[in-house]
Order: sequence, then structure tokens, then C-alpha cells
Amino acid sequence: MRKFLLLFLLSSTLYAQSEYPQDYFRNPLDITLVLSGTFAELRSNHFHSGLDIKTQGRTGLKVYTAAMGYVSRIKISHYGYGKALYITHPNGYTTVYAHLNKFSPKIEAFIKKQQYKKESFEIELFPNKSDLLVDTDEVIGFSGNTGGSGGPHLHFEIRDNAERPINPLLFGIDIKDTNKPFISSVYAYPKTKNSFINGKNKRIPLRLIKKKNGDYDVEKITAYGDIGFGVVSYDKQDLAPNNNGVSNISAFFNGNQVFEMDFKRFSFSETKHLNRFIDFELWKTKKTRSQKLFIEENNPLSMFKNASDNGFVRIEDSTSSIYRVEIKDFKKNTTTLNIPIAGKYKAPLEPEEVLAPAKFLVKNAETTVLKEHNASVTFYPNTVYEDVLINFAVSSDTLILHKDLIPLQKNFVINYDISNYKDADKDKLFIARLYGYYKTPTYVSTKRKGDTLTASSKTLGLYALTTDNVPPKITPVNFSNKKWLSKYRYLKVKIEDDLSGISKYRATVNGKWILMEYDYKTNTLTHDFNDNIVTDTENNLKIIVTDNVGNSSTFEATFYRK
Repeated sequence: MRKFLLLFLLSSTLYAQSEYPQDYFRNPLDITLVLSGTFAELRSNHFHSGLDIKTQGRTGLKVYTAAMGYVSRIKISHYGYGKALYITHPNGYTTVYAHLNKFSPKIEAFIKKQQYKKESFEIELFPNKSDLLVDTDEVIGFSGNTGGSGGPHLHFEIRDNAERPINPLLFGIDIKDTNKPFISSVYAYPKTKNSFINGKNKRIPLRLIKKKNGDYDVEKITAYGDIGFGVVSYDKQDLAPNNNGVSNISAFFNGNQVFEMDFKRFSFSETKHLNRFIDFELWKTKKTRSQKLFIEENNPLSMFKNASDNGFVRIEDSTSSIYRVEIKDFKKNTTTLNIPIAGKYKAPLEPEEVLAPAKFLVKNAETTVLKEHNASVTFYPNTVYEDVLINFAVSSDTLILHKDLIPLQKNFVINYDISNYKDADKDKLFIARLYGYYKTPTYVSTKRKGDTLTASSKTLGLYALTTDNVPPKITPVNFSNKKWLSKYRYLKVKIEDDLSGISKYRATVNGKWILMEYDYKTNTLTHDFNDNIVTDTENNLKIIVTDNVGNSSTFEATFYRK
């Protein structure tokens, strides 16, 4: 152990200054690298921070440490990364392995000791350097589908010593990709009310013309004033059908570079600004992400490079110009888009649609408080990216807060005065977002102080006070009362709550806490008898499940084991 630790410390000194070392990290799986997700591709409210590696549609593949190091962090959560392992290496980088099914025996034993000590399945640990040393090619876990995973795969990251994720392909990890990126849509955007595209002062879709070599043209447009462009683009690797993210987008105006987006590295503090980078309204209404090739106010993304006039181009009357876009994947396969522009001042061809004016101005630099009846909403400075007008009204405990078409930098705060409710009902109230066509109430984390309920959110839309009087439901899955379970490896129970959602659960056998893993996707609690906690022949199981407003259910049963 001392020899290994000394070697680790010496290697740290040697490699600390090396940037993107090649042939240092290995593929964490012993199969051909096939990706379902690429680095920094566009996801809901964030850039993807690693590679999603396919595991042949199954769980349980051996996961190897990418290089020698020590386990510096372990996090197990119901959502997000699920079961995740962080390994720090001598060269200063940290690799992350997420959505694991389980860990290697020595790591599993270390974790379970702490889970039983803290009596919690969800746990976050920061082991000492000497606690869990791992060697190159050591099996550290097994691939899974835990947390927010949408299917079996391994999420793999490489982070620098500032915790910034970096594209793992920069370190020599290889994929097969001979395909050029492709473009599915192109849009043109006016910057000001005095900018026009094809005679209109609004976002205009452009008609793509695909050429035989895989590049694209669009029909010539007329324009005047300051304008920008956006593209919907993807990449496909050779061995997978997935539409993945691209690696670099550059734009040129009459041969001069005016914009570049380099998807190489970012910080977690900036990933939320993806919603400013894409056309957020288009995403919310059409479910397509147009990547804007210009930089709007208060967008600090570090991936922007070489932007002239923030990527906007000025079109003068009686001019002829070419706007060219180059889109590259990591293998430098390049797709080109050419947009011919005829400069022509042209008043709008038809009256623009006039929307009913919004009533309330929310300012970027100031605190804005909107209040009506028993509800108020507070927007603190820098909640919005720019001053915006929004609709706001309160009717019968329903809060109408515009539509979810405006990206926000941080949460706004909702307060409800519930003093008009009966005391017996106040504890069962929560603030819900009304979601989808049927306005289904979805729980928003709610706190109560006296007669005030408070919640925060980054999503505009409809909110309402909602009452939950129904406790959770607990149903045994693979056993019944008085059953012998000697040949069973697992004890499984299903827990469900139809409104405010599960808040916590606790399971005991003969009064002793037992670890039950919670999979929210299947609503299942699972205990592994190999934990060797259940040692008696006759066992009394008790499970208490509580929802987010405090309704509780208790399930009790007796089972036998030898």
C-alpha cells in the first residue's frame, strides 16, 4: 500500500503539467467504443458533460478504471448519476463513471459500511487518498441503468483539477466516425426592429438544398440591417444510429470568420446558459434546438471563440454577400453550408402579427415583485437575461406566469398566503406546476413558514396550490406474509404516490434498519440478503413511506429464512 501511494505521489509530480496526455486513459469498457451521446451535446438545460458509452443494451459489463489513481468521491442518488464513482489520477485529472449497477467488492463493502452507519441509501463520500487505491485495468464496478439514465449505458467523464469536464476524445480515446455532420434546419434572425429578412422582422426558416457531396446551400435571401443565423445540426458515428452532438461550428462572412463555438471544455457553473445559446422558444414549441451563431447579452459561455460583433453581420443595401458555416465532428469530418445574401432594404410585405401586450416588465438588473390576491412572484437581479414583458395573473389559487418560452438564469420565488385555509388543511398543501395538455399538477419543492408557502423554479408557466390527502401505496412484489424466503437473493417492494411524490422511506427487520435501494423508474425498493443483516429465522418487516406533504403509510409482514 505504501509503495503504491508513493508511486502515485511521484507520478502526480511528473504529470501535473501535461495537457491532454495521449495513451494515458483507456476505454473503461472491454468492448468497442460505441456512443449514444457525445461530449457537450445539447441536453435539457445543460451541455452533456461526458461520453455515453453503449453497453450492448444490457447491464453488468465490467467497468475498468481508465488509469491508476484513488477513489476520491462516491455519490449514490435516486436521480441524476445514480451510482457514480470518481477517481483522481496522478496527472491531476479525475475520471467519472456514472449510472453503475454496482461497485467492485472492496468499494461496495466500503460504501455499505457507511450506508448502514448513516442509515441511508443516498450517500456522498470523500474517501482519503489511501482508502481506495485502484490500479490501471482494475475492475471498479459494473455498468447499469441507475439514476436518471434512459437506458443501460456508461456515462464517462474526464475533468481537470478545476472540476471542468473535458472531451475524453482529446485524450486519445478513439471512436470510429467517417460520417460528415448533417443539418436538418437553418434559421435567420433579425437583431433589431430595423433588421429585415425576406421582408420580415422575425425569425425566418430557410430552405435547405443538400448537395451530392453532403454539403448544403440555401435559397438566396434578401436582408437588411444586423442579422444572425442558427443551425440545427447533428453527427452520426459509424457504429450507431444516434443523432449526436457536433464538435465545432464556425461561421464566416465574405471569407472573414465572425463566430466559432468549440465544444471542447466547459464548467458546470456555465452549463445552464445552453438555454441562451439555443433558440429556447423554438425548442419549447417545436422540440428542435437551433444553435444560434451569435452571442446575445449576458451569455458568458466560455466555448464561444473568435466572435466578431458577437457573430452578427451587417447587411447594407445593394450588396451581395456569402455567409458560410462549417460544422465539424471530432474526427474533423466537415459539412459546409452556404447562404447567399442580397442586400436590399425592403419594408415588411405584410403586417406583422400583433400580440396582446404583456402587462409586467421584469428587469434584469433589479428585483421585480409581482403580486395579486394571495400569490406573489419575486424575480431577483439576473434572473432574466434581459428586460422582458410577461403576463401575470392569479385566479382561484392558480398562478398564470406567462408561458415557458423565456430562458432564465436562475430561480424565481413563488409565495402563497394560505391564511384563508382551515388549519387542518394547511399541512397538506403544496405548490404545483401544472404541466402538459391536461394541466397535471407536478410537485415543486415547497416550504412552509407560518401561513406562507414558498417554492422556487426556473420554469415559467402555470402554478397552483394543490392538496394531497392520499398516503403512498406499498405493495410487496416477490413475497407475501408468512412466506419462506430462504432461496431468495432479494426482497422487493413497490412504493407509489400519485400526487406530491415520495419524500422518504425507512425499512427495518426486527427493529434493525436495512438497506433498500430505490429505483424511481420502476417504483421499486430492493434489499439484498447478501448484506447479511437478516440472520434470524422469523423476521418482522416494517416499511414506512412518506410523501412530500407528510402523508405516511406503513407496511408490515412476517417472512422466514434459514
